[in-house]
Amino acid sequence: MLKEAKHVMQITGEPRRRWFDDEDFDLIVWFEPAEEIMGFQLCYDREKKPRALTWTKKHGYKHTGIDNGEQMFGASKSSPVLIEDGLFDAPSISAKFERDAAEIPHGIAAFVLEKLKAFKL
Repeated sequence: MLKEAKHVMQITGEPRRRWFDDEDFDLIVWFEPAEEIMGFQLCYDREKKPRALTWTKKHGYKHTGIDNGEQMFGASKSSPVLIEDGLFDAPSISAKFERDAAEIPHGIAAFVLEKLKAFKL
């Protein structure tokens, strides 16, 4: 079940954010000053092939893979970066998110679920 992280660092000049996570997902939600959701990033499949679906009012959807920075044995780890990735399985991820989001605020869960289900490639 997704739970809200306590004491999420807020960065001066950037939108306020809330962070929810569990063993399957990381969900970061950004808010406008009027407390409307301006965007979110849902990271999933973290153990096998980490990917992220990002949605913002300004730019819409972007589906990416997460390169964790571990390229070569014996080399220092680089910072994780988002890279272009293939298809987003909206029905499967939406169903799993709906189950995991039962304990986060209803307005946030409903908003993200609506966007997940509306995703079109």
